[in-house]
Amino acid sequence: MAFFRSLLFAIVFYVGTVPAVIGALLIVPLGDARLRRYVVGWARFHRWCAVNLLGIRSHTEGPVPHGPLLYAAKHQSMYETLELLLILDRPAVVFKRELAEVPGWGRVARMYGCIPVDREGSARALREMVRAAKALGEEGRGVLIFPEGTRVAPGETPPLRAGFAGLYRAFGRPVVPIAVDSGRLWGRRSFVKRPGVVTFRFGEPLPPGLSRVEAEARVHAGINALEAGS
Repeated sequence: MAFFRSLLFAIVFYVGTVPAVIGALLIVPLGDARLRRYVVGWARFHRWCAVNLLGIRSHTEGPVPHGPLLYAAKHQSMYETLELLLILDRPAVVFKRELAEVPGWGRVARMYGCIPVDREGSARALREMVRAAKALGEEGRGVLIFPEGTRVAPGETPPLRAGFAGLYRAFGRPVVPIAVDSGRLWGRRSFVKRPGVVTFRFGEPLPPGLSRVEAEARVHAGINALEAGS
């Protein structure tokens, strides 16, 4: 049953995404605000598919802050990349540069406010990421980063990539760690998704100005809180 539900999800969501991207390209000339609302509509479509076709729902723990904050989240599946657009109210998202090169979709993502970054972490790439994030923060938008750099399997707790520390220092705003356990239901390399509840646990916002060692240690602990079973 899980296989057929996953197949139905793939057909409905990905086929439905094609006209959604075309529609987004047509909306681009109407301005960023209109496009952002449109992208949020696409994220709601993803949530509808997850709930009704896969039986996957979200549950949040802890206060969900909003505003021009830095959000650092665990990354185990595609699920949280779209779900957090809704939970956090349209944050800008730091994502790998390869996605920005996808025809059509890459342009829409950039216009929405996604920040492409080279995962190899060159100094120039980090400067570009920080510059873009600061500009979006000044517009009143939060910035979402997956500081481990890529999707990881449940139980894995790799160190944070260097880009997080640079962004945290330059952004100058509180950082909110977010633990996510989506990998239990939506494996990073598995086509089959299982029904259940994905938990988003929001940690206490950490103030700007902490040392790199302390900031990384506290964020690492926060995003892995569900891995530790705490």
